[in-house]
Amino acid sequence: MGEEQVRNHAITRANISPGPSLLARATRGIEPLLAAEIGRAGVVTRLRHREVWFRLREPGPHVLRLRTADDVFVLAAVACGVGASKASLARLTAAVRDADLKEALALRARCGGGRATGVDVSASFLGRRAYTRHDVEDAVGAEVARALGARYHSRRGGGAPPPGTLSWRVAVEDDQATLAVRIAPRPLHRRPYKQASVPGTLHPPVAAAMARLAGLDGARTVLDPCCGAGTLLAEARAVASLPRLLGVDHDPGAVRAAARNAAGGTRVGWAVADAGRLPLPSGHVDRVLVNPPWGRQVRGAGLLSRGDRALWDELARVVVPGGVVVALLHDPEAKARTAAPAAAGFGLREAIEVSLSGAHPVIGVFTCSR
Repeated sequence: MGEEQVRNHAITRANISPGPSLLARATRGIEPLLAAEIGRAGVVTRLRHREVWFRLREPGPHVLRLRTADDVFVLAAVACGVGASKASLARLTAAVRDADLKEALALRARCGGGRATGVDVSASFLGRRAYTRHDVEDAVGAEVARALGARYHSRRGGGAPPPGTLSWRVAVEDDQATLAVRIAPRPLHRRPYKQASVPGTLHPPVAAAMARLAGLDGARTVLDPCCGAGTLLAEARAVASLPRLLGVDHDPGAVRAAARNAAGGTRVGWAVADAGRLPLPSGHVDRVLVNPPWGRQVRGAGLLSRGDRALWDELARVVVPGGVVVALLHDPEAKARTAAPAAAGFGLREAIEVSLSGAHPVIGVFTCSR
């Protein structure tokens, strides 16, 4: 989805609130999906590396319910001409001095941001620079703290800021830097439901993107045959509350973790079973969300220890004709990614490469063509 298509999801610029923009961070690769989600309540103004800039029609705490966002900020300042030399840090501090930080904080409050004490800054940049991220953080942090009359807590030396500080973020891309303040007290990707975890657990915003790609409206039964800690089904439940959710995993510990994370949830069931021999009747499922074991943190067990063909053959049995499977595919070779699904009767409808844990898997959207 390109920027022109993203704008088609957004409302017109009329009735958009004046003042500072907002900025949402995303996992690399799903920025267009985040932009489409944002477009239901506002207008997207720009896409950058892992960022979506936007304005809301009516600012409010609903912005904190974005499922495909890693985090959401109020954009307070943009500095241009930030090069690779250390002298460029002066442009950053000048941009902070010129910014209306109080206006940015007022929008933050309207969007659900609470009170905070002190200031902390995290920074990142692309490319080689003559300065470190700590240099950026300390230069900007000192200026923000001075403007707000607050104490700055540096991350230099590995120290973590105390709880309850006002968190600012600086991102430098090419010669442009942005200064933004986080709205929520912690990043949005840290879901409250995630009380238990297992190795290889999926990043929640990526799981949310997969759930949206599955088109859950009208679905009756959604299956995750390698459920792990239950992240995919938790995000599916946030997208659509009507389908019956079924989670299966070969590891009893994973199933216990998933059940704990889903505590209090309705229309959800868990089972310990082999994904290559599912305890389900044929033609029982119309949507599948799956992150198969791919050998880095979790190895295939049971029939999946022989490869992924057993998984796809079993999905071909339990999925209704025309049903949709959204899978995270990890094989580095494009042909190998789709060989087993194609052999089992699944046609690839869409593929989106993402960046996760230093790897570049693909979200594949398949339709059962039987």
